This record gives sequence, C-alpha cells and structure tokens, in this order.
Amino acid sequence: MDNFTLRQLRYFEALAHHGHFGRAADACAISQPALSVQIKELEESLGVTLFERAARNIRLTGFGEDFAKRARAILQSVDELRDLARASRETFSGKLRLGVIPTIAPYLLPTLLRDLGKAHPALDIHVRETLTPRLIEELADGRLDAAIVALPINIPSFTEVPLFAEGFFLVRQKRDAKLPVPTVDELHKERLLMLEEGHCFRDQAMAFCNMQSLAPREGLDGSSLSTLVQMVGAGLGMTLIPEMAVPVETRSAKVAVEALGKGELSRTVGMIWRTSTPLAGQFESIAEIVKAAAR
Repeated sequence: MDNFTLRQLRYFEALAHHGHFGRAADACAISQPALSVQIKELEESLGVTLFERAARNIRLTGFGEDFAKRARAILQSVDELRDLARASRETFSGKLRLGVIPTIAPYLLPTLLRDLGKAHPALDIHVRETLTPRLIEELADGRLDAAIVALPINIPSFTEVPLFAEGFFLVRQKRDAKLPVPTVDELHKERLLMLEEGHCFRDQAMAFCNMQSLAPREGLDGSSLSTLVQMVGAGLGMTLIPEMAVPVETRSAKVAVEALGKGELSRTVGMIWRTSTPLAGQFESIAEIVKAAAR
C-alpha cells in the first residue's frame, strides 16, 4: 500500500459526509473532477473500494464505513495539534466553527457576533444553525469547535458550561389578555402550539406541561418560533416562547405576552465543546462573551 495524504483523507471525509461529489467538492473548495481523481487515487493506494457509486448517489462500502471511523479520528487528532499551536499564541485567531440551535440563534447572534469581533478581531467565525442532535454529531466528529445549546447534554466527552437561564413566556390571542393566565398544570389542556419534532425546545415545553408524548398534529406544529407566534395571532391556539425571543417575535404580531409563574418554566442555555480540545481556555473566555451578550 502506497502512502496517502491528509488532504485525501479530508476529501474522503467530506464525500462520506455529503454522499455527493458535487456537494463534497463545494465543501472542499475544489472542482468535482479534481475530487474524483483524489478519491480514486486514495482507493488505488489502499487497494480497496471505499464507495459504491450509483447513478444519483454514492454510499460507503463496508470497508469504507470502518475506514471513515479511523479517518475521522486521525483528522480530529491533527486538528487538535493545530489547536494546540493556536492555544499557545497570545492572540486567538483562525477559524471558529460555532454551532447554535434555532431557538437561540436569531436573538443572540447579532449582539454576540459584534462582541466577538471586537474581542477577537483575528477570528474567522463560521456559524452553523441547526437542531441539537446534528450539532452534537458535528461537534463529536470535529466539524464544529463549540456549540450553544440548551443544557444538560450529559455526554462524557463534552464539557458543559452553563451561561444563563431564561424563562418561558405564554403567547396567546390579544382578546384573551384579560383572562387568568393558565397554570403549568392547566397548559396541557389548552390548544398548545409546538415546534415540530426534533427541536429540544418542544421537548422541554412538553416536559414542563406534563405532556408525556404528543404526535405531530396537522396544522398545529410550526418550524420556527416566528411561525408559532403568527399562528397564535391567527387564532389557532397559544404557545410558549423563550424570553429572548419575545421582543423580536411579538413586536408586530397581534398577540398578548404574559409571564408564567416565576421560575416555573425556564431553560438553561450553555456552551459545549470537546473535553479533549486544547482550546478549552479560549472557549471559556468566549463563554463569558456569550453570557454578556445575552444580558
């Protein structure tokens, strides 16, 4: 077996992740033919086929799946060597790949990115907004450096740093503003609009409202907090949104916003990163910037 390069491993990892030559080539900033050549050379070097190629998609072979696990571990170790050098510098610089869940990103990022830019002007910040399970997967694989999520995550290989707690607010039609605010025990009896499956905020709201399970209901689940608030304004029911979303999502909607009992409904927002990263000290300082931005 001839030698192969780290660059070929990165191209392989991108193709394994995207499952498509065009998307993988875009992610690697090279042409599709160049990517194909590098993958072919890698397979020839190994003497084994890594991908099954079909007309419209590709998939890893059995050996390719085993190879992918080892390749990711190697690439992560290489990235940690790079991060070790970054950690020794006086100025925190280079690429920072930060993940954020959708129920936080629109409300925190404008202030946070401004403050991060001031504190660390040499950082090249890349933001990834997606659901918690995907952020955890990408953080574990080394495709993200850190993420801002709702805690707890309870994964031994991750460091969790709580940043702040925020309450949940009830959003209902304006005509109901004079009615008594439902208690937490009463909320599960109401027509409560929820985010669609996959959002951790949905799971938290269901737990707080004593809802053990809730199948998707046609017309009553939304893909974003903005959609839920507009559905409330249209008279479809009521919903819960986190405190930081209130000024943005309700400023132009015909709804009433009310606090529930003090401390009854809340979530803890925090920052997570791999425990093995050499940049833990830098991420702790960024966590303080996140905390200040949230205030």
